Amino acid sequence: MATKKIENLSFEATLDELETIVNQLEQGDLELDKALSQFERGIGLARSGQQKLNGAQQKVDILMNNTSESSTQPFNKAED
Repeated sequence: MATKKIENLSFEATLDELETIVNQLEQGDLELDKALSQFERGIGLARSGQQKLNGAQQKVDILMNNTSESSTQPFNKAED
């Protein structure tokens, strides 16, 4: 199975893959090289998931703060 780029995964897919990696690492059956590569991908997934959450929180904050009396605020998308 080809591994998708982390930035192309949805938040839910990111969590699913991260959970799979954690389970694999907790079992302790992986060879060292495979465990290290899985750990590295897990770190990337965790960071990507956090960025997606931060972006969603920023959007919610903007929407909650917008009233008919206030002007719109630009949304600053987080960059990698």
